[in-house]
Amino acid sequence: MNQRRGFTLIELLVVIAIIGILSAVVLASLGTARSKGSDAAIESDINGIRTQAQIYFGNANDYGTNVADESSCAATDNLFADTTVASQVAAADKANGPTAGVTCNVAAGGTAYAVSAELVATPGTYYCVDNTGSGTTTSAALGSATKC
Repeated sequence: MNQRRGFTLIELLVVIAIIGILSAVVLASLGTARSKGSDAAIESDINGIRTQAQIYFGNANDYGTNVADESSCAATDNLFADTTVASQVAAADKANGPTAGVTCNVAAGGTAYAVSAELVATPGTYYCVDNTGSGTTTSAALGSATKC
């Protein structure tokens, strides 16, 4: 009696197929987790802008001069010129990836502001904060508005 110990080719192929199916399921789940993580980063950065904007207002007594629908959020004479705010805008824009980016607006006279960014996990949904303390998701882009 000559018995061989080991696995047959069919058994090995079945195990490899099972491992392939399991890895495909795990990779699909990781994609969803990554986009939800990006959304959390965007919301955190935008909320940080709201906090810093209140500090800016406390020091300057306004939000600066008018910036309407400034998608790059580049500014020289309003709260978006503040280095902390600028770094939070850049971080939100980076987390946003290839989507629309961050929109920053300041009302004429510096009486109001709003910041919005499109979320990654749900394209067409935007997270927005404004000077009223509002932090909300909306299906409409901010445009040139200064209220979410």
